[in-house]
Amino acid sequence: MSAVNRRIVLDRRPTGVPLPEHFKRDDQAMPAPGHGQFRVRNLLLSIDPAQRGWVNAGGNYSQPVAIGAVMRSLAVGVVDSSECADVAVGEHLYGWFGWQDFCIATPQDIVRRVDPLQAPLTAAVGVLGITGLTAYLALTKIGAPQRGETVIVSTAAGAVGSIVGQVARRLGCFVVGIAGSEEKAAVCKREFGYHEALNYKSGFNTAAVRARCPHGADVFFDNTSGAIADAVFPVMNLRGRVIQCGTAAEPVWDPPPAGPRRDREILVKRLRHEGFIVFDHLAEFPAVAATLAQWIRDGLLRYRDDVEQGLDRAPAALAGLYQGENQGKKIIRL
Repeated sequence: MSAVNRRIVLDRRPTGVPLPEHFKRDDQAMPAPGHGQFRVRNLLLSIDPAQRGWVNAGGNYSQPVAIGAVMRSLAVGVVDSSECADVAVGEHLYGWFGWQDFCIATPQDIVRRVDPLQAPLTAAVGVLGITGLTAYLALTKIGAPQRGETVIVSTAAGAVGSIVGQVARRLGCFVVGIAGSEEKAAVCKREFGYHEALNYKSGFNTAAVRARCPHGADVFFDNTSGAIADAVFPVMNLRGRVIQCGTAAEPVWDPPPAGPRRDREILVKRLRHEGFIVFDHLAEFPAVAATLAQWIRDGLLRYRDDVEQGLDRAPAALAGLYQGENQGKKIIRL
């Protein structure tokens, strides 16, 4: 075993999208667990759009990563040393283990215990991690789609959106996806069960959305905000539900972005517009993960993993999310 723990730390605080130059390598000696702690050897790092919020100074639901600290990240790893009675050597865990080879952790850092036989380990950081859990819980809790309703999803070919579309289809909905290319729009229909799909980079406007939604839209799963949402809101039906799951189209949060105001549509259509943070629902993670894993085994749920090799690829992989470079859930394998 190496005596060095490779780490990537936040070197400069970004304004907006974090880029590789905001991080640096800072290797240290191999850490050892103390009483009540255990050491995780990271196997897979999760690259998530939410990490933009974790390093920016404003608009957060948690304290930003400190300058000089290991970049916050969910990861799947195996316990290789333990001084904690509740955690055994050899266990696979999904938790807050950061962009590094090894992490000294406590039980509070565990998000979910992973059964390696349940599904491939990559699924534990993607479709069975916050990606799939966000898709399922946000759609069912806030969207509450009913059979026969129309559901629109932005970034529909992405890691979250691709799962949302399939869950909505299983619930008996008419599902319309919005993606960033003709190829991704085709993937939405071919692989992920969307009835219709649009490329927001070509001829995209409210009329184009309305043409794909002959009965209007009842649920909008919004991962972007911005111009995409501006085009969708006029198509919403009376008492529609809007799930705010991301704001990827907004380059900065301070000052607030300017654009069309949606207040009138929310008022006259009596829309419900609610934000979703998956960590508010930790207690439901094991049950939802078990449901999604069963759907995978039964051939009822498809997903894509986009895996890169090597810790040093993490910063560029994160920046690439905002350019739409990933083809599925972005993962770094160590």
